[in-house]
Amino acid sequence: MKGSIRRRSKNSWEISLDIGRDSSGKRLRKFVNVKGSKRDADRKLRGILVSLDRGIPLDSKTITVSDFLRRWLADCVSVQTRPRTYERYESDVRLHLEPVIGHLKLSQLSPSDIQTLESDLLLSGKSSSSVRHVHVVLKSALKKTMKWGIVYRNVADLVDAPRVQTTEIDPPDIGLAMRIFDEAFKGPYGPPIAFLAQTGCRRGETLALEWSRVDLEAGIAHITKSLQRIGRQGLKFTDPKSRQSVRRVKLGSRIVEILRERRGLQLLRQVELSEVWEENDLVFPGPIGKPLDPATLTRNFIKIVRKLGLDGVRLHDMRHFHASQMYANGLQLKDLQQRMGHSSVSVTADIYTHVDIGMQKAALEAFEESMSDA
Repeated sequence: MKGSIRRRSKNSWEISLDIGRDSSGKRLRKFVNVKGSKRDADRKLRGILVSLDRGIPLDSKTITVSDFLRRWLADCVSVQTRPRTYERYESDVRLHLEPVIGHLKLSQLSPSDIQTLESDLLLSGKSSSSVRHVHVVLKSALKKTMKWGIVYRNVADLVDAPRVQTTEIDPPDIGLAMRIFDEAFKGPYGPPIAFLAQTGCRRGETLALEWSRVDLEAGIAHITKSLQRIGRQGLKFTDPKSRQSVRRVKLGSRIVEILRERRGLQLLRQVELSEVWEENDLVFPGPIGKPLDPATLTRNFIKIVRKLGLDGVRLHDMRHFHASQMYANGLQLKDLQQRMGHSSVSVTADIYTHVDIGMQKAALEAFEESMSDA
């Protein structure tokens, strides 16, 4: 990159930058006016050339928050994260960030702008966890502006993210789970619900499971992918939530029996519907072999629990049910983390150590009983 300085008038200088040629071979130039001395112009030229060497655009001071966020989504988020993550980030940018601060110059964005944005979102009824996620998205984007040299501080660091009030997980007990199973097996969604509850697998992992990844003799399922609905792209098989989510899950004898029976019935169904069946090797496909939409499984689970008068129970609570029961029955946190596919032991501990209270209660009752017998 080359540049030159030309005096326009007293204390006025013009910097000319040769920025290459266009597709037709025509030379392209960029002009920048500087007020002050020749030394000021020299300093400005050196600064521009250093910035260009670092990949910082000449018009960095005119870049808006919206301009940068869109570039960040396209160049970074879309290629470095899972599709569902990109979809969530893009939604936060489009619905919450762009309408309020998108028009502001990136270089002029202030902590006050961010604080006002987040306060208004909370006042509008958004949950603290949703607003905190918006904060995380903006903070991540602004961190990249620092790395690229566009700004020299992350103003989101100066704003405290909303505190999220965590609610203790209250998974179904065994009696409640059995009622749900009994009702679920009256229809076609019993097997996937039972599998989820008896393995702790996530909904998407359950619906993406292939027969080739199940060893019924050894009683092991290999979890290698997930089924997700990605916006307009529709249903897509994706990588699991984290690297730790790729795992082997030991199957109990009951779920192995359920899978054996399901395999036989599924083979018969393939023969009966051979003209329309779409073979995908899925353990829990839709009626004609296509992937079953995760939302369909959730909707039918809601119908099941409502029929039982259990409106507050979610499908994901069956995963919590499994983890809580495994932990209460002695499975160590590290082993539970691996079984559940959590990214770290601390995540597992934060979610499930509340069952210690239940274990304490059982131990206390046993202690008191022994004391009364003494």
